[in-house]
Amino acid sequence: MSASSAKKLSKEERHALISDVLTNAPTLRISELAKKAGVSTETIRRDLAELEGRGLISRTYGGASRPLNVEPKQSEREKLFLHQRDLIASYAVNLIEDGAVIILGSGSTTVHVAAQLAARKRELTIFTDSISAAAAAAVNPLFKVHLCPGIYSAEENCVYGPETIHYLQRVYANWAILGASGLTEEGPNNADLQIGLSYQVMVQRASKTIIVADHSKISRQSVFTYAPWQSIDSLIIDTPPYDEELISALRLGNVNIIEASENWARLK
Repeated sequence: MSASSAKKLSKEERHALISDVLTNAPTLRISELAKKAGVSTETIRRDLAELEGRGLISRTYGGASRPLNVEPKQSEREKLFLHQRDLIASYAVNLIEDGAVIILGSGSTTVHVAAQLAARKRELTIFTDSISAAAAAAVNPLFKVHLCPGIYSAEENCVYGPETIHYLQRVYANWAILGASGLTEEGPNNADLQIGLSYQVMVQRASKTIIVADHSKISRQSVFTYAPWQSIDSLIIDTPPYDEELISALRLGNVNIIEASENWARLK
């Protein structure tokens, strides 16, 4: 559908379309929204400005996302970007040596990581706050899988809280592998403050930290930034970041950017 051939939508219809599209794809570019609505990019920019003023969306670099601190449940996120997450997980697993100790955070992409670790690695020790990741990793009988104690979140299928943090503070790992609700120049962030606090400790208790995230997280700001980029070793993502401020921050933090595609890539 193009701007010249699409049925002309009213402003209210365009606003409803934008909200509906962002329910299924957390972040979209202005050009994509214009194509879907059959209008010019200038019209979409005006629509986005109005929707942002009403608190219904958040503007991103060249596009829009769900509002700050609004994220689908894990069961909904698991249905999105399946191929990309498999690729991202594959690249993450390539970095892990047999016998390593790993802290694995909750989230949709990290469940893919857990499944691929179980299929490809031997004798790992894994600490996780995620019920789903623990179950996926425990398929391998040579793994020692430790599930953190804490308060159970049905939405995220993980645990959190003071008990979780206290437990993690006594763990030391070779690697932490974590997801993110968003990636900005400040660092990776999480839409849930309590889970973000757990992530903060996970970064502190690991020798190296890998962030695994799909392109929808680029430029998305959520409530809690759990680490600066200087504390992160690698970002594995299916599409290279396009936000200049984010790119600059990644360079300053000396973060290794790995594009999950046919070729390895480092941001120069």
